[in-house]
Amino acid sequence: MHAVWLFVLAVFCTPAAAETWRLQVPRTPFDYDSGYDGADYRPLDKASHAWRLCVAYPHLKDAYWLSVNYGMVAEADRLGVSFQLVEAGGYPNLQRQIRQAEDCVATGADALILGTVSFGGLTGAVKRISQTVPVIAAVNDIADAGITAKVGVSWTEMGAVAGRVIAARHPKGTAPVKVAWFPGPEQAGWVKFVEQGFRAALEDSSAVVAVTKYGDTGREIQVRLVEEALDEARDLDYIAGSAPAAEAAVSVLRARGMQGRVQVVSDYMTHAVYRGVIRGRIIAAPTDLPVLQGRLAIEMAVRAIEGKLHIKHAGPKIQIFDQNSLSSGVLEQSLAPASFVPVFDFQPHQ
Repeated sequence: MHAVWLFVLAVFCTPAAAETWRLQVPRTPFDYDSGYDGADYRPLDKASHAWRLCVAYPHLKDAYWLSVNYGMVAEADRLGVSFQLVEAGGYPNLQRQIRQAEDCVATGADALILGTVSFGGLTGAVKRISQTVPVIAAVNDIADAGITAKVGVSWTEMGAVAGRVIAARHPKGTAPVKVAWFPGPEQAGWVKFVEQGFRAALEDSSAVVAVTKYGDTGREIQVRLVEEALDEARDLDYIAGSAPAAEAAVSVLRARGMQGRVQVVSDYMTHAVYRGVIRGRIIAAPTDLPVLQGRLAIEMAVRAIEGKLHIKHAGPKIQIFDQNSLSSGVLEQSLAPASFVPVFDFQPHQ
């Protein structure tokens, strides 16, 4: 690990043993519609053994999963456990993720943490793997079969928060505005939920979704989709969607001399979205605190291994990030340090 961020990591982790995490816990585990109770969650002080975890991500194409990775490194280091990380390279790669997860667990892992590429596509693999080790779902929602615990927030609410940013500016009865909507890859489990929330939030406004573009969250793909939308609907007022779509929109609008004419909203947080908000290029973005989610996933995996799992489903409270709500606490739990690089094979340094 690089010395620069080892120092940052040590500072970040020092108070963790004594702190609690403020979380939301669904009243019915795995059911985001059951309502929530707040909880001051006290993480374990230390793992009872140097467990070895497998971690599977859908990709590392944008800084969101980099921030999740940072949180996992921080918590694994604090607890004294190791992990191997595999990433599928994108949401179309279902079979690759299945192979990666099964191969990783076969090397002798004590638990699998799964950021899935598909809501239902991994069910067979998850059920097989769960016969030998706990499976913890992280960030992306997944079908319940075989899952030991879930870490995440309602992506319906994430979409709704983004939609409300636009709806609040254009209540029903005001002049109509047109929105280009970029929810992400159509087959990904979280996309249908974020889309439901976003569209529902616009129902009581004058905003209309004029064009929708689905696609993987790689930058090149999103740039192409944004350009297509601008060509198809030349009188757009807003571009809204995934963080890579918002990032692409900022670049494309600048290149076309359209900054200020089309507003941009992201439905989750990354480093580039943060910079866009600070510079006034992006109006706002909800954050589900991906650093904290990464930490929680590691902690819950250790609890599952050790038979200490009392809460099976939890996640942070979604917060809106804009120029009126800048907070160092929100940033610390949302973004990895700028010097952090992905860690694929982590060993605690104590």
